[in-house]
Amino acid sequence: MEAAKENFVNDRISSSKKLQAHFLDGPQLQENVTRFWLIRHAVVDSSVRKLMYGADNVPLCPTSLRQQEPIYERLACRLPKNADWISSPLKRAIHTAEAIKKAGNFEGTLQIESGFIEQSLGEWSSLPHQDFSLYPEQNPHYFWPLSATERPPQGESMEDVQKRVGTALDYWADKNLGKETIIISHGGAIRMALAHALGISATSALHFVIQNLSVTALEHIDGQWRVIMVNTLSHFEESAE
Repeated sequence: MEAAKENFVNDRISSSKKLQAHFLDGPQLQENVTRFWLIRHAVVDSSVRKLMYGADNVPLCPTSLRQQEPIYERLACRLPKNADWISSPLKRAIHTAEAIKKAGNFEGTLQIESGFIEQSLGEWSSLPHQDFSLYPEQNPHYFWPLSATERPPQGESMEDVQKRVGTALDYWADKNLGKETIIISHGGAIRMALAHALGISATSALHFVIQNLSVTALEHIDGQWRVIMVNTLSHFEESAE
């Protein structure tokens, strides 16, 4: 009886260890884990900041690009050198990726993934902020111009974005198993990546803050997602090095 009980306990311990991922008790991240570094693109040009541009192809602010060169260098130092690089197809994301890669002398081809594009506002795109509020039928989210369920004509709801981003994340988690991947994307899309990883609603995920050039990191381990960091901006600090 005692031997059987001991075997049962040992089996339970062994099974528990198989079902649990490595705990992060210090700053060092585990190696050979499928990890994603999601970075929101840089600040867009002032000429379009007053518009609801969504998935429109708008340019970055050239002044900010020049002034923030030291920030790009510090950000590059925090990213893994052996990572694959992926960008949304929008040029503000592509140009941000190119600036970070140049600052850190990263090699490798920048791959384009449409799954990480920003929410499409359809027929409501490019409207001035003050006019946009006249169009939605539902009350907007407190931290987003639309409710998570409202879909503009010919556009997407944030729930649609959550499904799209989740599908893309799952695909790359399988494709880049055990690798580091850097994704340059958008504020709404990164919020929906968090929604997918945490298994929460698009409405709840819109409470996250995702600022320009911030870093959000996710890990995929044995089919499970976990969040390492959200909206990290330590590279903006002069003493970051």
